[in-house]
Amino acid sequence: MPQPAFDMLRALAIGSQALGLMLIITLETVMGDAARLWQGGVLAVMVAAALTIALIRLYRNKRYQKQLAERRQNADETEER
Repeated sequence: MPQPAFDMLRALAIGSQALGLMLIITLETVMGDAARLWQGGVLAVMVAAALTIALIRLYRNKRYQKQLAERRQNADETEER
């Protein structure tokens, strides 16, 4: 699959992880030890976002492979005629 010049999913993955890390550090700085529960919540959201992005990427790649296989099959059928 040709890579686009700007990969939106990659940007979302990097951005969400960077934002989450900044939020975790900010919570620790502002709240001290009381931030532990909130940091756990932020980490859970970060993991959920990463898994969602990975599933979207997997779905897109599978869809692309299926379309490519269909095109090849159609081309083969056209050549046989």
